Amino acid sequence: MSTRILVVYYSATGNTAALAGSLAEGARETGAEVRLRAVPETVPADVVAQNPRWQAWVESGPHHEQATLADLEWADGLAVGSPTRFGGPAAQLKSFLDSTGGLWAQGKLADKVATSFTTASTRHGGLESTLLAINNIFYHWGAIVVPLGYTDPHLMESGNPYGGSFVSRKSAVPDDVALGALRVQGRRLATITTHVATGLKRTE
Repeated sequence: MSTRILVVYYSATGNTAALAGSLAEGARETGAEVRLRAVPETVPADVVAQNPRWQAWVESGPHHEQATLADLEWADGLAVGSPTRFGGPAAQLKSFLDSTGGLWAQGKLADKVATSFTTASTRHGGLESTLLAINNIFYHWGAIVVPLGYTDPHLMESGNPYGGSFVSRKSAVPDDVALGALRVQGRRLATITTHVATGLKRTE
């Protein structure tokens, strides 16, 4: 049975979705079975309409299937991504994560391997604090948190050991450096998840 990886994201303009897609590609390169899922937009339409890029992204969707709790239960490992909102994950993503209490209470999220990624519009806009905030949820689940680290020479250029990230200055789309880092993160997630899953099966 192949390793099962879930990539869950919220994206307002497509940048976080691009990172999610690149991470998923990296995971697939290891032979993992990957589900790429989005969480729904919950902001009122009149607010979205104030931002042309946000409005365009919403109108061009849906982009991927909507994430469900069943996807979380299915996965051996998962990656969770969100744009930075005031130094933390977007409410749309947080709402989905806040719905996992039932799975957590049943112990069904324990020992899953988890990693996080993010985007922001400024260099000091809260990239690292957003990743750490997402990881805090993983700790409560009892998940095994896998940072990106400086585990590949490519990552010395991308520069974020906490998790894949991209700074979108002047509405820029993710560049090859950022997308490459996310592919590394996807391969790393799937590889470590496979090791963990194999070890757990040996102890059963």
